[in-house]
Amino acid sequence: MRASRGEKLFYMINYVLLSLIALSCIVPLMNVIALSLSDANAIMSGKVSLLPVGWTLYSFESLFKGTPILNAFWNSVEITIIGTILSLVVTIMAAYPLSRRQFYARSFFTMAMVFTMIFSGGLIPTYLVVAKLGLVNSYYALWLPGLASAYNVLIMRTYFSNIPYELDEAARIDGCGELRILFNIMLPLSKPVLATIALFYGVGFWNAFMSVMIYINDTAKYNMTVLVQNMIKSTSMVQDFSDPDMIANLTPDGIRAAAVIVMVIPILLVYPFLQKYFVKGVMLGSIKG
Repeated sequence: MRASRGEKLFYMINYVLLSLIALSCIVPLMNVIALSLSDANAIMSGKVSLLPVGWTLYSFESLFKGTPILNAFWNSVEITIIGTILSLVVTIMAAYPLSRRQFYARSFFTMAMVFTMIFSGGLIPTYLVVAKLGLVNSYYALWLPGLASAYNVLIMRTYFSNIPYELDEAARIDGCGELRILFNIMLPLSKPVLATIALFYGVGFWNAFMSVMIYINDTAKYNMTVLVQNMIKSTSMVQDFSDPDMIANLTPDGIRAAAVIVMVIPILLVYPFLQKYFVKGVMLGSIKG
């Protein structure tokens, strides 16, 4: 079926707008990459735009030798992996009973979760609770308060509800209990939504900033996001070097750009492997059946 003139105009406007949005994301990233790979003289003279000038890895070398970037990187990995696993487990255990027809209180608990999406206790009460539990300056302060997102629980609940109930009944006839139905039937059929929710949680924990600033007092426990933000604010994060050549070739802009690239690369590497599950999981999990 041929598209009408109005449809062609609509598609053209969409292509233009989406291209502009894509450029607004890609151009700054290209500039950061160019700064991280450019010579110090080119950076200081303002010659670097979208392509590196005087290719060099000196900014990365200075970054790894002069800042606690590796320690912050492993802190981010620890926060992300453990936090994602804990949140995913709790989300599954909350979503599964809410999707079962025989769970008569599921409407009440679903509305209670939706209520938390609209109203919350606030920052100060949350901090007081975390402090009373003795979690300040511990990664548990990052994991436990937001252990399960109501939005993600509802997505997974809807996905579980869309799985044919006949599979559940057949499993019960064969003598399966709830846990066996969950682990042997539901979860193997829910790979798209599991990958999607894991990506949501992983990106959230990797980019954690305010929670780290509020609850973590020890600078040795800072993650990449907080460390890079401190580096952008000042050059004091770069320690003194004994090598005169290294001091002469140091550029704060180059080191900051290198730090941003190191922070972004893990997510860029993981996302392509989860993209197909991401689209399918969100679409199927959002359909009420």
